[in-house]
Amino acid sequence: MSTYNHWFIRARLKTRQLLLLVALAEEGNIHRAAQVLSMTQPAASKLLKDLEDVLEVSLFERLPRGMRPTWYGETMIRHARMALGSLNQAHEELNALKSGHFGQVGIGAITSPGLSLLPAAVTLVKQEHPSLRISLDIETSPVLLDRLEQGKLDIVVGRLFAEHDKTHLRYESLTEELICAIARPGHPLLGMTGLSLRDVLTAGWIVPPAGSVLRHRFDLMFQQEGLAPPINTIETSALLFITRMLQQSDMVAVLAADVAHYYASHGIVSVLPLAVPCHMDAFGIITRSDRLLSPAAKVMMKALKQTSLTQYGRRLELE
Repeated sequence: MSTYNHWFIRARLKTRQLLLLVALAEEGNIHRAAQVLSMTQPAASKLLKDLEDVLEVSLFERLPRGMRPTWYGETMIRHARMALGSLNQAHEELNALKSGHFGQVGIGAITSPGLSLLPAAVTLVKQEHPSLRISLDIETSPVLLDRLEQGKLDIVVGRLFAEHDKTHLRYESLTEELICAIARPGHPLLGMTGLSLRDVLTAGWIVPPAGSVLRHRFDLMFQQEGLAPPINTIETSALLFITRMLQQSDMVAVLAADVAHYYASHGIVSVLPLAVPCHMDAFGIITRSDRLLSPAAKVMMKALKQTSLTQYGRRLELE
């Protein structure tokens, strides 16, 4: 299909219609949405009606005290946010180029690669392009994937689970995430030889929250040995709390090996000589297959792939 035959060209889709869709989703009321966009309510109503007429669907249910998106509306709102986000990004990139900057890239990672992979990759980028602006988020995979979908991130280093919609995602696996047990330096368990799960059963444990993948596998690890999972537990994934709590108690914690060894190298914790056979699923580099990477994002992608060879022995194809 020719670029000039797209439906939105024929429909004369207006940017203000996209803005109105997003405002209606956020405000739930056409009067307030019109105020946000500095237009009259009749003008906003006409913009919405024109769009619904072209699409031949109802985008919002008219309720006594507001408006609620239909399934059609939810779809258009999602794409409106993406389109507006892309236009904002284009404007920011142009301004950056005009002011002598190379551009900007948003990257998100789960904790382990955020600690082991990203610092080296960012260093590599900054050596070659000091003016390239980099924003970095360290979060869980679901949060990062939401931000990737919204256009707030260009690249994610995280996991894909069964519940994630992979229709428009590109995934390149990096490595599995190993797990280990940690405690404070000088902890009595550190001097034990042949440490087993039975030896740590009565210890106080800091564990991931219930419902998380790692928590499930942690509990399953004990059950497979014919043991009930520990009952003296604190549930959290907050690293600052975990390390502080370990320092002032005899509790032990389960943590990603890369993160544990980082803290151990600084003398904050010690890794217990305990086999912990509950690794996490592999993580990898995730991008949107329905969007082109900006020049800045391509530079970051190249650095990530080069660094992954050193960090994980994983050679990925360089575009």
